[in-house]
Amino acid sequence: MSKLSILIFCGALSLVSVVANAQSTMRVRGTISAFDGKVLSVKSREGKDLQLQMTDGTTVSYPKAIKLSDIKPGDYIGTAATPDSEGRLVAREVHLFPEASRGVGEGHIPWDVEPGSTMTNANLAKMVKSNNGQELTLEYKGGARNVLIPEGIPVVTTVPGDRSLLQSGTYVFVVVQVAADGTLTAARIQATKDGIRPPQ
Repeated sequence: MSKLSILIFCGALSLVSVVANAQSTMRVRGTISAFDGKVLSVKSREGKDLQLQMTDGTTVSYPKAIKLSDIKPGDYIGTAATPDSEGRLVAREVHLFPEASRGVGEGHIPWDVEPGSTMTNANLAKMVKSNNGQELTLEYKGGARNVLIPEGIPVVTTVPGDRSLLQSGTYVFVVVQVAADGTLTAARIQATKDGIRPPQ
């Protein structure tokens, strides 16, 4: 192979790598305005009209309310939280993952519910009663966090659903893949059911 051919080949590989890495993920919270079976139209909480492509791999689920006492040490859970004035993490919601989702999104990362918020997906190591509710110790690969769970916050588990839930006026939380050309594809959708909204 000539030097010119090698340079062209390497350039093509670099272009493929750039295109592959150009796809990113975003989270959409909003209300369904239309669904034709292939495209889900959503008015986001920021007021944007978004067209989300659906694929055979797009999953639909819904939240079901449970009690904090239904969650036991060893369960895999997630919680969005914000720091209080003393820097302690205070949960805004708690969700119990089904066993099949153990390990999904594991870790402690910034979240976009509000400025300074975080999401922790981890194994519940310990739960103890505190003056203001319950304090959970969450352990994940590479670290651990203590999170205060005030009384009255939403506690849910995720239940598999189907596309019959995708009705106009329904509030949804959607994980969206953004292609290099700007195309938005819904990967996972959680829809409101029985008055229980996705608390993410």
